[in-house]
Amino acid sequence: MIANQSFNQIDYTSQQLPREKYDNCTFKGCNFAKAELADVVFVECTFEQCDLSMANVTEAAFRDVTFKDCKLLGVKWEACNPILLSFHFEDCELNFSSFHKLTIKHTTFINCKLKEVEFAEADLTSSVFDNCDLSKANFNRTNLEKADLRTAFQFSIDPESNRLKKAKFSHVNLLGLLGKYGILVE
Repeated sequence: MIANQSFNQIDYTSQQLPREKYDNCTFKGCNFAKAELADVVFVECTFEQCDLSMANVTEAAFRDVTFKDCKLLGVKWEACNPILLSFHFEDCELNFSSFHKLTIKHTTFINCKLKEVEFAEADLTSSVFDNCDLSKANFNRTNLEKADLRTAFQFSIDPESNRLKKAKFSHVNLLGLLGKYGILVE
């Protein structure tokens, strides 16, 4: 196990991150683009200004992990280890990523770009989408109960095919719920 370490400006595209358990570690300015992170365990770690685009996260564990100002394009999160899975995203770009069928209750997305992200059949109960761009994100049979989307924008969510009980929306973004009905709101 590697604990309480800081890793700065390391290019993991040319060298392999050792398959270890990383506890309370910080990765800053590291490049993990297309890197092999399979079977690596991250517990209470922070990634800042890192690029994890297209990283292989098969059976990787993310437990209480924070991503700040990171690029995470095309990551297939559903391949990671679901046991105790929890993360927080702030100022991140997650376009084209997938959370298909994942249970990620209480996840926070703050100031994130989530364009064309796959949320089908995911459980996002009590999650927060604060000032997030959800253009073309796919919500189908998604549990959004008690989720907060009051400041989210560019989303299209069908109330008939998603669970929305006690979800929070603002009057400004109600069109994202009514789009399929062809209703004009002025």
